[in-house]
Formats: sequence, structure tokens, C-alpha cells
Amino acid sequence: MLKCIAVDDEELALELLEDNISKVPFLQLAAKCQDAFEAIKVLEQQTVDLIFLDIQMPGLTGLQFIQSLAIKPMIVLITAYEKYALQGFNLDVLDYLVKPVSFDRFMKACNKAKDMQELKVAKTKENAAATNPGYFFVNVDYKLLKITTADVAWIEGLKDYIKIHLKSSARPIVTRMSMKGIEEELPGGEFLRIHKSYIVSKAHITAVMKNSVFIGDLELPVGENYREEIAALTGKTG
Repeated sequence: MLKCIAVDDEELALELLEDNISKVPFLQLAAKCQDAFEAIKVLEQQTVDLIFLDIQMPGLTGLQFIQSLAIKPMIVLITAYEKYALQGFNLDVLDYLVKPVSFDRFMKACNKAKDMQELKVAKTKENAAATNPGYFFVNVDYKLLKITTADVAWIEGLKDYIKIHLKSSARPIVTRMSMKGIEEELPGGEFLRIHKSYIVSKAHITAVMKNSVFIGDLELPVGENYREEIAALTGKTG
């Protein structure tokens, strides 16, 4: 789903845009704005993937608005004037539509935005995979032991040592390492610190209570300072 906003100083143009957006299943209209200043306020409050933008507007033109953005969402210019096309593309807009816009042409621009977003998501996943290869090494008995990240169920801190509990082995791996050190080895999105002495794999959590987390039959305590993380994990605040 692409979250978008429509920006045009003409009420009728905004209504037409809203109608067209409502017909596209992968678009969600977050706001309608009658000038660029309204659009700036929206962008300060929420993340937007796509902007449908008029050029000729009072106060701040569409092109000036684009130039003012530090972080630019995808932008489709919709205007009655063909003469700004070159300037628009020099500002890396996704597409340039000249009013009146047929729905077929509008849909073509939307599909281009969808393809661009999917490419961006795929690239992000590719970069994440390269950053997190799925394993790490720890020093055990004078050798570097390779541990598969997906095999780690939970980690226990014991002063200057940690115990890494694996799903594939009844015996934990003990290594001289700090909890902060092992946190830096683990992919952040897959593991959760629940206590000063415990890190757990999100994938292996089977149940959650206010003050504890379960991995199978094993119950681990949740520290008071980490309860918000557990609430965020479950999506439950009460």
C-alpha cells in the first residue's frame, strides 16, 4: 500500500484526484492539501510515499515545494502547463501529467510508483541480507565457533560471560563476552533484550505475560525497563 497526498489549490482538481485515487487498490489517500504549506505540515506529521502535486499554486509553487524538501517522496506532477516538464524531470519527479488527465494515464503513473516502491523494498532487503549474513562467530576453547543466527533461542548474561542457548543443542555455548558485545553481533530486528541478563529470539517466543516471556516451557523474566519493548512486540498495551 502506498500512502499518498494530493496537493492542488483548485477544489475541483482535488476532488477529481481523490476520486481517481480511490479507484486504485494500492493507494491510500492520507490528506488533501490546497497549498504547499499544508503539504509541509502533513509531511512533518507522517511518512508519505507519493505526492500528486500541482505546480501553479499561490505562495509556494510546486517546483519550489519540491526544492524545499530534505527527504523527497515519489512525486507525480499534475499541471495544466507542459512548459514545466523539463524542470520537473530535472527535480527527479516520477511522472508529469498534463490536465485534463485520463484515468488510463493516471493509472500508468500509479503503476510506475508501485514498481518503484517494490524495487526500493527489494533493494532494502538485499542490503539487509548482505549486512546480516545469518551467522556470527564467538571464541570458544581457543577457536572461533560459527553460530547460525536462526538457531539461537535465547542468551543469558553471567558477569563477564554469556550462555548462548541453541534450539539444536541441549548444552549452551559459553563464551567470554558482554551482553552489549553479543547485541552488536545479532540482527536487531530478530532479537529482543528483555532483561539486563536476557536476550531472546523473537521467532522462538511462544507466549508473553506482563512480567515474563516464554520459549516453550521456559519462562524468562522481563525487566521493568524493558516492558515497553514487549508491549510493542505484541501490540498490546494493557
